Amino acid sequence: FRIMAGKVKWVTDIEKSVLINNFEKRGWIQVAENEDWNFYWMSVQTIRNVFSVETGYRLSDDQIVNHFPNHYELTRKDLMVKNIKRYRKELEKEGSPLAEKDENGKYIYLDFVPVTFMLPADYNLFVEEFRKNPSSTWIMKPCGKAQGKGIFLINKLSQIKKWSRDSKTSSFVSQSSKEAYVISLYINNPLLIGGKKFDLRLYVLVSTYRPLRCYMYKLGFCRFCTVKYTPSTSELDNMFVHLTNVAIQKHGDDYNHIHGGKWTVSNLRLYLESTRGKEVTNKLFDEIHWIIVQSLKAVAPVMNNDKHCFECYGYDIIIDDKLKPWLIEVNASPSLTSSTANDRILKYNLINDTLNIAVPNGEIPDCKWNKSPSKEVLGNYEVLYDEEMAQSDGPDRDLRGRSGQSSGVKGNRARDSGKPLLTTWK
Repeated sequence: FRIMAGKVKWVTDIEKSVLINNFEKRGWIQVAENEDWNFYWMSVQTIRNVFSVETGYRLSDDQIVNHFPNHYELTRKDLMVKNIKRYRKELEKEGSPLAEKDENGKYIYLDFVPVTFMLPADYNLFVEEFRKNPSSTWIMKPCGKAQGKGIFLINKLSQIKKWSRDSKTSSFVSQSSKEAYVISLYINNPLLIGGKKFDLRLYVLVSTYRPLRCYMYKLGFCRFCTVKYTPSTSELDNMFVHLTNVAIQKHGDDYNHIHGGKWTVSNLRLYLESTRGKEVTNKLFDEIHWIIVQSLKAVAPVMNNDKHCFECYGYDIIIDDKLKPWLIEVNASPSLTSSTANDRILKYNLINDTLNIAVPNGEIPDCKWNKSPSKEVLGNYEVLYDEEMAQSDGPDRDLRGRSGQSSGVKGNRARDSGKPLLTTWK
């Protein structure tokens, strides 16, 4: 059998049943099947076992898996922030214009993650920042959990004293058993539609990190809260107001099982074009694409770029009322279960298009191929960034794109065509 995508010659139906049950026990999820092929989506736990030194697995050239060995450098909340901070500092040291700051010391081009600290390690730094603006609201998240589990909001230092060993020294318990958290400045001025907060779930496929080549999926969606947003401190504990996770919202009294509290990205674009204008809307989506590429560039140097790997990430983006996008987190295993009929169609197409790029033309996988599929197999994906192509256009390409100057890449759409403008720096 092949670990992710491979050809299986079944001897009997009984043997087929036994093997599939064994796959499921190992955490492999079957996502597609035809006469000769069976595709399996590996869980992150299974990937950890496959690439563990102790297990001794060795993948052959016709075995392809759907995670990079250390994907957590981007998908763990604390490591994502750590790598982005490191990336910005390195660009500063190099004197890169991308790391330029304004008169207030904020990054002009790389300010896309909220102010964030790691707890317990950065507790004293957090307290110092908190005291600069005591009326601010912060959101605490456990680093290793998903679906909104363990998240809560605070606006007083006393609310996190239970993590503190000694209030006089403001130092945390340093036991290894203490769960790591990130604490981020809460975006308390989110863009609202119908009075409700929402975020974007966008899918990004990375086929290789060195050189970086990534694809943007056109069919993302917005996830809405079921209760109207209020910045009132009396509602800090109401997760139906603040957290967009479907795993939380589906338990609300106002949850709609028909549309699932979801809007397509195309509907969002139409709404913004009609209320804010096309130029502003194009700029917003251009900035979202910029955020995604820069986050991938931030982790590329530390990512184990195994030739057997590809990855489909789920990006969570929040837009504030000034139409500034913020990167909240990146998911290694975005949910592939469907909550509505439209959701099922979207995710079916997502899996299909992803596999067509990872294993072109349904042929036997070959990890040595150049991973540059033809446009015909991209489906609903479009090339977001191709490092080889970008390097051929000169080192200042990214900055020219951020300055609004076209870099002359094939496939860009004219601004007056009425269609969404692809990023000029890809």
